[in-house]
Amino acid sequence: MLLAGGVGSRLNVLAKLRAKPAVPFGGIFRIIDFTLSNIMNSGLDHVGILTQYKPFSLMKHIGTGAPWDLVGRKRGAKILPPKTGEQDSDWYQGTADAIAQNLDFIYRDAPENVLVLSGDHIYYMDYRSIIDFHEQARADLTIAVREVPIETAHHFGIAITDDMNRIVSWEEKPRRPRSNLASMGIYVFNTRFLIQALEKREGHDFGKNIIPDSIHADKVLAYRFKGYWQDVGTLQSFWDANMDILNPDSELRLRDWKCRANIEEEGMVGDRPPSYIGASARVKNSIISPYCTIEGEVYHSILSPGVKICKGAVVRDSVIMHDCVIEEGSLLDHVIADKDVTIGASCLIGTGEINCSNRQFPDHLASGLTVIGKNCAIPPGTTIERNCIINAGTSASQFPSKFLKCGSAI
Repeated sequence: MLLAGGVGSRLNVLAKLRAKPAVPFGGIFRIIDFTLSNIMNSGLDHVGILTQYKPFSLMKHIGTGAPWDLVGRKRGAKILPPKTGEQDSDWYQGTADAIAQNLDFIYRDAPENVLVLSGDHIYYMDYRSIIDFHEQARADLTIAVREVPIETAHHFGIAITDDMNRIVSWEEKPRRPRSNLASMGIYVFNTRFLIQALEKREGHDFGKNIIPDSIHADKVLAYRFKGYWQDVGTLQSFWDANMDILNPDSELRLRDWKCRANIEEEGMVGDRPPSYIGASARVKNSIISPYCTIEGEVYHSILSPGVKICKGAVVRDSVIMHDCVIEEGSLLDHVIADKDVTIGASCLIGTGEINCSNRQFPDHLASGLTVIGKNCAIPPGTTIERNCIINAGTSASQFPSKFLKCGSAI
């Protein structure tokens, strides 16, 4: 069961028009592609994909499930939207409630165990390893955990374990965590235990309700994962994970992970010609997707299909998504630009010192990035300093001036 209905509020404008798992990543991928590819590479046959928040682009991307070999007489990927009615309660109220509303999908196959996954993390895992660990230990519930820096542990569900990897205490996003073992949002449930836990639950969430209610009376174990894993739930972590692709010392290795994308999706790769690199262009340590036109300079950046970098334009340490146009003489440094953004000529984007956080969203952006939403047009000659956010759909006429100082938002 793949939970893919997240809002992704900390991704700000990147998740304003789409579900978090549908956010583009690494050039030709979306975030959910990593979990779907893990499912494929683990030899699993049936997956229910639970959608909710602005699911259209996500559903379109998944299609029949064929890109991940999830189609056939005995294989399948089924979209499971909430059974919406007139009441708010008809929507999924949390992760546990989402599974509870779709128990009929589980009953159909009568499995011994149910694997519950999240669609918003970047990692590679063969799920057979955690399933084997769970079965050999005869656990009721096994939770994949990974060590994280203690200063970031407050963003996660945190497990406290004994010497036998049994979870003896659980803290959901604690202010002062007692451990750095963070939940990866990967659960293996004994099916009978899952059904009983859902029937007697007093809340709607695994982390807040099911797990804390289970650890003392039932056998709940921690499965320690050692590989690369990144929760790309913030703008900074999203940028970091993209940059990890370009770092040869990083454990994020797309080729080795055998990650697949839906390249036949409209506007992706299947219907685009090769890229063109002009004689005057310079490209170093970057990913250039199909149908890009590069006549300027690109350094340590990731370009999705259809990006155009004009003569004299320079892009550094940036993530530029589909069909963006960077016109002549513009400079982009530490920028995330969503799809169909046009940067006018002679713009300076991401300049100046980091001397403030974003004034409207201080918890979302303080590290020096500049983030531009989908379908924006930046007027020629504009200077935008660091930690600025430009909302999706902002036109050139909506800019209050041609200088936005650090921490501004439109």
